[in-house]
Amino acid sequence: MGMNKPDKPEVAKYKDYEVITPPNRLGRVVSYAVETDDPVARAEAALAQLSGEFSGWMDDECEQLDAARRTAHAAGMAAPQCAALFRAAHDIKGQAATLGFPLVASIAEGLCVLIEETHDPRRIPAALVDQHVDAVRAIIREHDRPHAAAVAEELTRRLREVSEEFLRREGKDGEVPSPPIAPVK
Repeated sequence: MGMNKPDKPEVAKYKDYEVITPPNRLGRVVSYAVETDDPVARAEAALAQLSGEFSGWMDDECEQLDAARRTAHAAGMAAPQCAALFRAAHDIKGQAATLGFPLVASIAEGLCVLIEETHDPRRIPAALVDQHVDAVRAIIREHDRPHAAAVAEELTRRLREVSEEFLRREGKDGEVPSPPIAPVK
């Protein structure tokens, strides 16, 4: 039951100050890659193995976004419910590209910007929130179809225009931040 005694920090004393150097305990737990080991390749292989699950995970995220929307509408976009809607959209924005749905990120980000930049989220038209959520769901559902990218870009552009107009009418000063449209490859 012998526990290692913690290393003591080194203290160097000078005339008018001291330098304390804490012990470096990481050296004991760090492993070094072998020349033939490629950690990036291993990570990509692990992602490839999981890629079959990505669609299901995005469907789950969409369900959470839709549930958050319904709850926010029922509560009149009150602060806690609006925050939950923001988090659900923000999660999709952050995960979309990794999970293979990069076109969804811009629309989810647009909903985040709309919520963040509105002085009073209770004034956001329910239809505008619905359009963002429905666009996310449609793009995820139809992402494998021909012309899905063109439709997603058009949806993103129109939602951005409508959101910017709403924010201008609401008196948001200065430039309204616009989410970028993800490049289609």
